Amino acid sequence: MRRTVYLLIFLLLCVSCKGGAPKRYRIEVVKEYPHDVTSYTQGLFFHGGSLYESTGQYGSSTMRKVELSSGKALQRLDFARKYFAEGSVILGDKLYILTWTNKVAFVYDAATLKYKMSYSYPREGWGLTTDGRQLIASDGSSRIYFMSPDFKVNKTITVRINGRPVNYLNELEWVDGRIWANVYTTDMIVIIDPSTGEVEATVNCSGLLPGELRRQDTDVLNGIAVSEDGRIFLTGKLWPRLYEVKLVPVKK
Repeated sequence: MRRTVYLLIFLLLCVSCKGGAPKRYRIEVVKEYPHDVTSYTQGLFFHGGSLYESTGQYGSSTMRKVELSSGKALQRLDFARKYFAEGSVILGDKLYILTWTNKVAFVYDAATLKYKMSYSYPREGWGLTTDGRQLIASDGSSRIYFMSPDFKVNKTITVRINGRPVNYLNELEWVDGRIWANVYTTDMIVIIDPSTGEVEATVNCSGLLPGELRRQDTDVLNGIAVSEDGRIFLTGKLWPRLYEVKLVPVKK
C-alpha cells in the first residue's frame, strides 16, 4: 500500500508542470530469467559479458558473478555478518562495493574477487555505478556523488523533477551518457542528466513481477543492468525472476 501511495505522488510530481514534465515510459517484458529468491538485490551490472550482483542484509550479504540463464552464482564472495553490502561496480580492474551504514567501502580484484583494500566512507552507501572514468554513488537522498577511484568527491548534483528534489535514489546504472536510478519504495526509475541533475524521463515498472510470484517476504523493485549490446534487465529484492525489458513511450 505504501509503495502504491509513493508511486502516485511521484507521478503527480511528473505532470505538475506543463512543458517541463519529463518524458514517460512504461516497460514491456521481452524475456524472463531465473533469479535467486534469496538475493536481496543491491547492485546489478554487466561487465565483460558477465552479470554481477551484490546483495544485502546483515548475515547474508554477498557479491556474485551470475550465470544469466540459470541465476546461479559462478563466483561468490560472502561478507562478515556485521556488514550490509550495497551498490557495486567494476572500474578498470577493480571491483568496488559500498556498505550501508558501516562507513566502509571495499575494493577487490575484479577477476578473482580477492580483497585488495578498503576505504573509510563518510555517508550511507546505496547505489553505485560508473561512467568509465569515475565512481557515481547515491546515499538514499536526492543527491548523487561523482568520485575518484579513491572515493574523493569531485562533484555533487541534486536530482530534481520540475524543481522538486527526488529522494530515495537507490540503485544506479550509467546508460548512454545518462544515470538511471531506482526510486526506493516505488516501481519507478528516473533517467537523469548527469550535468544538471534534471530528470529527463521516468519509467513506470508497475506490475513487472506478477502477483502469483510474490511471497510474503517479496520486496521492492531494485536492480538495473544494461548489457554491452544495449539490453535492459530489471529485478527486485527477493524476486524469483530477472526480466529483460524494453521501454515503450507513454502517449500524452
